[in-house]
Amino acid sequence: MKNSPETPVQFKNGSIMKNRFMLAPMTNTQSHEDGTLSDDEFNWLSMRAKGQFGLVMTCASHVQKIGQGFPGQLGIFSDKHIEGHRKLAAEIKSHGSLAVVQLHHAGMRTPKELIGEAPVCPSVNEKTGARALSAKEVEQLKIDFIDAAIRAKKAGYDGVEVHGAHGYILTQFLSAEINYRTDEYGGSLENRSRLLFEIVEGIRKSCGEEFLLGVRLSPERFGMDLLEVKEVCQRFIKEDKIDFLDISLWDVFKMPEVEEYQDQSLMDHFIELDYGNIKLTVAGKIKNGQDVHQALSSGIDFVSIGQSAILHHDFAKKVIENPNFEPVKTPVSEDYLKQEGLGEDFIHYMKRWDGFVEEK
Repeated sequence: MKNSPETPVQFKNGSIMKNRFMLAPMTNTQSHEDGTLSDDEFNWLSMRAKGQFGLVMTCASHVQKIGQGFPGQLGIFSDKHIEGHRKLAAEIKSHGSLAVVQLHHAGMRTPKELIGEAPVCPSVNEKTGARALSAKEVEQLKIDFIDAAIRAKKAGYDGVEVHGAHGYILTQFLSAEINYRTDEYGGSLENRSRLLFEIVEGIRKSCGEEFLLGVRLSPERFGMDLLEVKEVCQRFIKEDKIDFLDISLWDVFKMPEVEEYQDQSLMDHFIELDYGNIKLTVAGKIKNGQDVHQALSSGIDFVSIGQSAILHHDFAKKVIENPNFEPVKTPVSEDYLKQEGLGEDFIHYMKRWDGFVEEK
């Protein structure tokens, strides 16, 4: 097959991923209130490296205190976070996995009670009570994303992924439905995507060519237009400053929600682009060995695994050994999840997923 699960991936920056499995960045609510690394978070992520994921990505890690998206979020907005990240990066790498931090700011999706003030957004957002960022604050936001990447490099990570998906702040800038700015960061797609490209440019300049750099985008919901997101991807490919694009599709095998784009599947819309030197990964309901093989044989460079990586810390190893591997059926017991490296807070969070955790 074109991309076999066990074959390595060589990124243009020189990094080598030993197989085609990435641990998807997942909310797990189990670090400390101040954003420092907890033992539970360390255990959860290091177990996935032991389980042979070729790339282990942290949960979304916020670049500003006011960008916190959930309780117990792992932070990277202060130098006080470096010590924990250093320990985590070293452990992940000791198992032969690439260690990557996802850089994040929730914007209008920040719960007010978490930060004790109104959340921020490109424009005033009445639904969420978010206030608009000033021009000076947009500049500071850019600096803070870049500074977070510098911290990640200092901590020993192989690279970072810039979170531009799922309705968080960079999506909010991209969205014509949410962003009503009249300055150079609003209006045309070029303006709405300006901050994202400036952040990427700044990270590449500050962290060097050898630093692994990815961007996560999602083509639907939160005012995203599929063709606009493809255009943003095309520009990233043309400018050749990043190493990979991570497209979150919610379900990699589904059709687009918008009828006029239903001439092909959502994944096919992205596979048809010529990626040149840039690698492509997708996320969304890749649950078993057959799903992995189907995604890879369609031309994806590597797969991002979420739910099945929660159920099996060694999902990557299991699929490499058995192409027809099926994960354990849900619901599963709390004790089972503890054995798979989830802390109490993460298990509690997983109870939000219908039918995932057995009711006592």
